[in-house]
Amino acid sequence: MTTVADVVEVLETAYPPELAEPWDAVGLVCGDPAERVSRILVCVDPIESTVDEALELDAELIVAHHPLLLRGVHGVPASTPKGSLVHRLVRAGAALFCAHTNADAADPGVSDALAETLGLTVVGPLAPNPDGRTGIGRIAELPAAEPFEKFVERVATALPATAGGVRAAGDPQRSIRTVAVSGGAGDGYLDAATRAGVDAYVTADLRHHPASEHLAGAGGPALVDVAHWASEWPWCAQAAAVLRDVLGGNVNVTVSTRRTDPWTVSSVPGRTGRFPG
Repeated sequence: MTTVADVVEVLETAYPPELAEPWDAVGLVCGDPAERVSRILVCVDPIESTVDEALELDAELIVAHHPLLLRGVHGVPASTPKGSLVHRLVRAGAALFCAHTNADAADPGVSDALAETLGLTVVGPLAPNPDGRTGIGRIAELPAAEPFEKFVERVATALPATAGGVRAAGDPQRSIRTVAVSGGAGDGYLDAATRAGVDAYVTADLRHHPASEHLAGAGGPALVDVAHWASEWPWCAQAAAVLRDVLGGNVNVTVSTRRTDPWTVSSVPGRTGRFPG
């Protein structure tokens, strides 16, 4: 019999909690470690949609990337959005485990999954820890150089579709061979990508001022900005593979395909809006 504790051991071996940032909240959020597990759902966001999915599957455990209770809380009453999810899970006998920045920094981790999805070969961490192996982001290479506009198409084709799509900044004809990737919000690593000397940097949640200041500098990489959820969703398949490999056929592991990106509507750039004045 596989228990919640058994699954937690597998996940914490793959994504050691000591790799998490000090501000993060990772590990078992709710659930009895002694309870039996036969079905697991892996997702990015522990929200109403994925809790619905897990309970529809009769899953006894959700493995999520993003924490449900990241900031300090003083209670989880069922009258609050997050409290209601905790109550639903507890009533259904389902546990919740979250692997966040520890999964980002692990080897392999979130950015390895992103690089693999884009057809890149990982060379090493973008912001390495002292061991030189783990750390945030990855530096990677394409099999052969290609124009930036083709590389942007590669990214858009490889990742799941979102309303926001893929934005890019740089010379369309720039030759791209080396690439830095960082799943999730990554404009804090723009300087690291510049120091790495890569041709392009793929991440999410790039803000106007950091991106503008980066582009004003000399020699920095071209930028590709994707949806936060889309950049981290490839990790779900990686985590599922880890669980299947260790737990064998004792547990059914499902990767959620529900799009939990919060943005739901978009218009076509260049075909809407007006010039100022």
